[in-house]
Amino acid sequence: MERIPEFIGNHLFLVTLFIAILALLLWNLFGATLTGVAQLEPAEATRMINREGALILDVRPAAEFQEGHVLNAVNIPEAELSSRQKELEKHKDKPVIACCGNGSASTRAVSQLKAGGFEKPYCLRGGLTAWRSAGLPVTRGQA
Repeated sequence: MERIPEFIGNHLFLVTLFIAILALLLWNLFGATLTGVAQLEPAEATRMINREGALILDVRPAAEFQEGHVLNAVNIPEAELSSRQKELEKHKDKPVIACCGNGSASTRAVSQLKAGGFEKPYCLRGGLTAWRSAGLPVTRGQA
């Protein structure tokens, strides 16, 4: 134990890198909880779509959306969400599941939806990558 300060002094770059990676890992695991964004696994999202008529909101750019998306998803890129939120007004009281490529942009979109008065906004944990990994169907072209 008494050699730990010596190790830190001799390997300051490695220790700093370790702390940064640890912080990012903790943020990845607990960041959504700290921001108050509810996350759904793909199986949970599928159940919500089938049982409650949840809307999938894909916040990726239109070109990425056309390459593959969840069936019946609505595409509103994250950059346009604040100006196009009125298009989603009829879904304010229904579950809205935001989806992106890996889950980071959709977390920001859910925060915007919450601020806009949506009652049940969720984020698809892992985004379309997790959806595909779960073996769930993806369609191409316009929704």
